[in-house]
Amino acid sequence: MTHALIIQLARFGDLVQTKRLVLTLAAEHGTHLCVDRSLAPLARLLYPQTTVHPIAAHGGSPAELADFNRNALAALAAETFCCVYNLNHSPLSRALARLFPAETVRGHSADKGQDLRSPWVDLAFRWTTQRRLSPMNLADFWAFLHPTPLPPHTINPAALPGGKGLGIVLAGREARRSLPPHILAPCARVAFTSLGGPDIYLLGTQSEHALARDMTRHFSSDMLGKVQNLCGKTDWAGLSDALADLDCVLSPDTGSMHLAAHLGVPVQAFFLSSAWCHETGPYGAGHHVWQANTDCLPCLESVPCALDAQCLDAFAQHGFLSAFARSFGKGSLSCAQALPSQILHLESTLDALGSTWTIRQGDDPHGMQRSALRALLGEYLGLASCRGGQAEAAALLYQEKDWMLTRLAPQSGMREYYARISP
Repeated sequence: MTHALIIQLARFGDLVQTKRLVLTLAAEHGTHLCVDRSLAPLARLLYPQTTVHPIAAHGGSPAELADFNRNALAALAAETFCCVYNLNHSPLSRALARLFPAETVRGHSADKGQDLRSPWVDLAFRWTTQRRLSPMNLADFWAFLHPTPLPPHTINPAALPGGKGLGIVLAGREARRSLPPHILAPCARVAFTSLGGPDIYLLGTQSEHALARDMTRHFSSDMLGKVQNLCGKTDWAGLSDALADLDCVLSPDTGSMHLAAHLGVPVQAFFLSSAWCHETGPYGAGHHVWQANTDCLPCLESVPCALDAQCLDAFAQHGFLSAFARSFGKGSLSCAQALPSQILHLESTLDALGSTWTIRQGDDPHGMQRSALRALLGEYLGLASCRGGQAEAAALLYQEKDWMLTRLAPQSGMREYYARISP
């Protein structure tokens, strides 16, 4: 049997979003995953069919990192891989890629001291210069480093309530991507009432205990009697068990949200600041996202906000709660208030490329441009026909050198390209 390696040194959510590529490779090869050592237990839980290679990518003293990685690199070097998928462009991941012949590496590689990117990655770097037009979920982007990824409907189960109760993920790693307790708590009350008063599971790390206390101060007495605070009390397996079979999970853009989608648990997600559902929304059919849609979004989480997080304001308006209740099939249409114009309500679905979104409420001024770019990518990948109105999308996606050097060869599609370069 041949063996394939995926180098994924990013965070919790990124590891879950690698699922389509992992399952695709596992259908053809013995599949190996190189991940940060803190995520190795999660990788084994998510992908039991893979061989996991932990590496020290984050934390620890230089001496400790060097000692750990010396053994990790020796184990990797002892393997023979027919193909290596390097998904990150960090210095460490590029250094790892240099362990293997350049012609076997897809994604981010190096040859003769020069850093290289696969043609598909080059395209992504171009469309991400206009992130509001982002046409593809990250899980699908990584999957299409392979010429024929598994169909999107085979990746995650469709979202269906499991009967166990309501999960609330209190916060993500970046505070401004999350709803504060005084805004999140009313959403929890709506969900609790709409679901018939189920058990409530508060989910987070040890550092979210203060948020849990603030949240419960806003809860009614009937809610308080149903609360289980699991913050800091679960390992990876415990978190997966806590999420499994829930009726609904409320969450910002977090790894726990992606884990819920992996399990087929319905997600109601709140996206604001740098979180953009067209890039990192929950994968699979039947999830709901409430996407802030102010002109400044999506921003960079590494850059301080100069607008005092104005994208948060619409979530505090009563019109949002009215629309949120209606998404559960509750609330009176006769007295319904309009969804604030700074928010879009979207529902996840799937097409030939993968995860995409249907607008349920609101107006997306960039929707037509995004659809045109997505159609052009479908043509490039050999999955769909270009239907006109593509000039602007083509100008963003292609450059003159592509046609001169035929490096991207969009006219022939990815399958022919890979037929030429695959080992």
